[in-house]
Amino acid sequence: MHQFLTANRGALIARCRDKVALRSTPPVAEQELAHGITEFLDQLIHTLLAERADDTQRSRQVSGVSGGSSRAISDIAESAAHHGRELMGHGFTIEEVVHDYGDLCQAISDMACETGTDIGVDEFRTLNRCLDNAIASAVTEYTRGRELEAADRNAQELNERLGVFAHELRNMLFAARLAHRAIKAGNVGTNGATADVLDRALSGMGKLIDRSLAEVRIIAGMPPQRRRFSLAEFIAEIKVSAEMEAQSRGCVFSASAADPTLALEADRDLILAAVGNLLQNAFKFSRADGGVVTLQANAAQERILIAVQDNGAGLSDVAMQALFQPFTQLGDDRSGIGLGLSIARRSVELNDGTLDVRHAPDHGCVFTIAMPRHTLP
Repeated sequence: MHQFLTANRGALIARCRDKVALRSTPPVAEQELAHGITEFLDQLIHTLLAERADDTQRSRQVSGVSGGSSRAISDIAESAAHHGRELMGHGFTIEEVVHDYGDLCQAISDMACETGTDIGVDEFRTLNRCLDNAIASAVTEYTRGRELEAADRNAQELNERLGVFAHELRNMLFAARLAHRAIKAGNVGTNGATADVLDRALSGMGKLIDRSLAEVRIIAGMPPQRRRFSLAEFIAEIKVSAEMEAQSRGCVFSASAADPTLALEADRDLILAAVGNLLQNAFKFSRADGGVVTLQANAAQERILIAVQDNGAGLSDVAMQALFQPFTQLGDDRSGIGLGLSIARRSVELNDGTLDVRHAPDHGCVFTIAMPRHTLP
């Protein structure tokens, strides 16, 4: 077999390149990778020569033992690990890593049949052992590289989010301190514009903390802490903070009274943060010259619907489809980082609910949370 491989080395490599070309872009297919099939083929020939000379130690040094660990040291294992990194760097999938070595096995079998070359059972076992060890090492290194890339991306995203969180919190805290200092010094009244700045800063910090806590719980995969609670009391609590927000923004806010017999069975903090985010967006994107925001909660068959409506400019159908994607920001006001709605939808879904958006009858949007209907005992 070693004579057959040596004599047909160039043809076998060409066949493997043709197979790779069918699965990859031409620039990669035409490029000979440093630790690719050519090096493996030479190592296979060296292994066959060593076994023909009964040099078992040399054979194992080149190709490793049968069924060995993917971390076992051998020439084939080391070069295959390098090859796995090469293929990952060129954008190959893990399936293509396996196929890359399978191409050579198929090329050898096809050419042996075409030329009438008889290959012994022991030599085929050697070929299979070399392929097995090479594939195991290449896939292991490829997977390790992908995991490192994913870890780097996650760390970078986390750093970016922490940076934005710190920036938002620092700005709000700075505004609150200035307003508090002015009020404390007696330079301004407690009911004037400076007091409104303080209220907005404190409200913003509370919402930022609620959103961040919800995000941490979702990313960490923490299960929701569900319990049954009154829908009417839940809406009443939200109404208090929403009225303060409306007053500071000069908006008109109204909330319908909920049926006192209805109840939600969910993680209260997650749903509270979700509704709070919807209201924050509604105030943010309502008309500047007469904003109107409404909050309604009622039952429809087996669902409880919590709807938040604004009278802003509204959104196109295309914008609505992208609205719940992370880091999506629409409109002129780009405060925040565009995570609120994606976190809100995930918070609702973790509690067996849905969050959708539709066009309002006149102008603006209606965001609706639909939750399973429950009643109080």
